[in-house]
Amino acid sequence: MEAKVSRDSPPAADAEPSPPKPPPSTSTTQTGDFLTHLETYLAKRDGVDKLLKVSRYATKIILSSSVVPETLPLSRRLKSFESSVGISRKAFRLGKFVQDVNALRRSTRSDHHDHFPHLLLSIVAYGGEGLYYFVEQFIWLAKAGLIDPKHSGNLQKISAWAEFVGYFGSIGLKVMELSRLNEEKEGGLDSTVKERALTLRRKILIKELSVVQDLADGLMALADIRDGNGKLSAPLAVSCAGLLSALISTHKNWVSC
Repeated sequence: MEAKVSRDSPPAADAEPSPPKPPPSTSTTQTGDFLTHLETYLAKRDGVDKLLKVSRYATKIILSSSVVPETLPLSRRLKSFESSVGISRKAFRLGKFVQDVNALRRSTRSDHHDHFPHLLLSIVAYGGEGLYYFVEQFIWLAKAGLIDPKHSGNLQKISAWAEFVGYFGSIGLKVMELSRLNEEKEGGLDSTVKERALTLRRKILIKELSVVQDLADGLMALADIRDGNGKLSAPLAVSCAGLLSALISTHKNWVSC
């Protein structure tokens, strides 16, 4: 008995193969990857904080350079925006001092070959930064109205000094790490291993940018200590240093996502 063939579908031998699906366009893939990366970046507290930092210091540059006359309503709105962003950034730092406490704990258990200098610089770096973030919480509470604002001035002085001292340790640690990476690059790296060499160069670049960022942030902390007095504490110079620091930290956080 012959098998019946349905009229609704052609025999398998006579069926035309379905056309292959076109590969996704490069632009669509790149857009999707960018949006996924952006989502990851914005999910991090530091990611949002650094975007706020960029917007704040870009605004301060506009204000301090007198691009917008003070008599215009836009100038008042920019000042209000800059102040609000500054308070918002302090709110994002709630509890951030804990990461410095943990970093200091790890340093005490480290088997670094230069253990004592590394430990001393870690205490200065993480201790100073941790105290800075801890005090910043109370400055935010003072600006938010929960604590008497009369304490704000003293708290800001303590915060600025802690931050300033912390940068000495931070720069010292990064210089030590840069020295180690350069020794590895010059001596123990086979030039044929291109991928590893590229990774090492990227690490060195990130560390060098981090040193520049610390110097810029240190300049801002010094300006806070000196209450804006001195040539290096001029509003435009400090604002430019702040924007430079913000752009470097934004880049570092973006790459690390």
